[in-house]
Amino acid sequence: MANFEIIMPKMGESIEEATITNWFVKEGDLIEEDDVLLEIATDKVDSEIPSPVAGVVKKILFKQDEVVAVGTVIAVIDMDVDASSTSEEDATGSETPTVAAPQQETGSPDTDIPEVSGTVVSTTDRFYSPLVRKIAREENISQKELDGIPGSGVNGRVQKNDVLHFLENRVADGKTVESVSSGPGQLSVSPGANDEVIEMSRLRKLIAEHMIRSKQTSAHVTNMIEVDVTGVVNWRNRVKDEFLQKEGVKLTYLPVFLEATVKALRDYPQINASVDGEKIIIKKRINLGIAVSLPDYYLIVPNIKDAGSLNLTGITKRMNELAQAARNNKLGPDDISGGTFTVTNFGTFRNDIGTPIINQPEVAILAVGAIKKKPAVLETAQGDVIAIRQKMWLSLTYDHRIIDGALGGAFLKRLGDYIESFDPETGNFKP
Repeated sequence: MANFEIIMPKMGESIEEATITNWFVKEGDLIEEDDVLLEIATDKVDSEIPSPVAGVVKKILFKQDEVVAVGTVIAVIDMDVDASSTSEEDATGSETPTVAAPQQETGSPDTDIPEVSGTVVSTTDRFYSPLVRKIAREENISQKELDGIPGSGVNGRVQKNDVLHFLENRVADGKTVESVSSGPGQLSVSPGANDEVIEMSRLRKLIAEHMIRSKQTSAHVTNMIEVDVTGVVNWRNRVKDEFLQKEGVKLTYLPVFLEATVKALRDYPQINASVDGEKIIIKKRINLGIAVSLPDYYLIVPNIKDAGSLNLTGITKRMNELAQAARNNKLGPDDISGGTFTVTNFGTFRNDIGTPIINQPEVAILAVGAIKKKPAVLETAQGDVIAIRQKMWLSLTYDHRIIDGALGGAFLKRLGDYIESFDPETGNFKP
């Protein structure tokens, strides 16, 4: 009998566990390959997990709302459908070792937020999942506050988003707050009587830690260059309606800039790298990270795998797929890991120039500014003339530990040259 073990996937480089938020199947169900088995949640992303094989769900080893370590077997699929058996005896057969679920504990009534790994019921008989309990402990939410949070789940169950929403809107509640301090080495600030004190959300804390760690790791330097994108603008205006009708997705300027970035990274592979101690790792794959803005102005960076193997249409479609998945909490673990170079689009918010922070463990990040009409001096056969051109700023922040100004500047100039060489008639970069 052929059994296939479903394991808890790794949802990012720093994620070691995830919470099972929902099972879509039960033991004995017949499933096809790619059928969704369950939904899991981490601090960074929620994701549906499909089955890589077809068969019968032989055993489910963990219940909804249990926290499971990455790499742990969570279910067993019997791929021999004709000979499968969903009886208890078959489910505990010798071919696949039984993985015991973690024992559940019940919190003491005297404990405000008990340390638990399984199902917990509050003093008001209200159910709270381990993930909700964990956030409550880390955010110092009292049992009274937790019991007062409106739940959006089934039967009023409090979900992760309910707690995060509560944290984002929690204020000092009329109490005098003498100081606000974020930790050792940071300033303490005393709010005034009319000031509002808002606790950082869990996601905002993670972003803050990531940004500080990046600044502490890399020596950040930023170069900037203004480029003429008139050819790109004219081409896009000419073909955007036809592209939407033919391909089913909107055509923006960004895919052109991404394709130019791939070409420049091929010319300067030292920019597509990481640092491991005293070693420099030059990445052969170009996995372009795209900063996607989420509600409440959070950012997440999925990446286009092997962007160098895609044409402009392929980059456009994959970029739209990732952005849509990010906004719908449908990103998978592979979507947010393995990036080698990141592009962030300040132009979306009509910002001209910025100095972005490197997305570790990468060594450079590109910021694309807003496109604006400007007067420019053009050289012609008849002499210099002033014309209205479409201009845009590019900002490259790089790790000065391994990238000197000459290399960073050369890469940025090459990227600008590629963009300015774009032919509005053919939609290609000139040699």
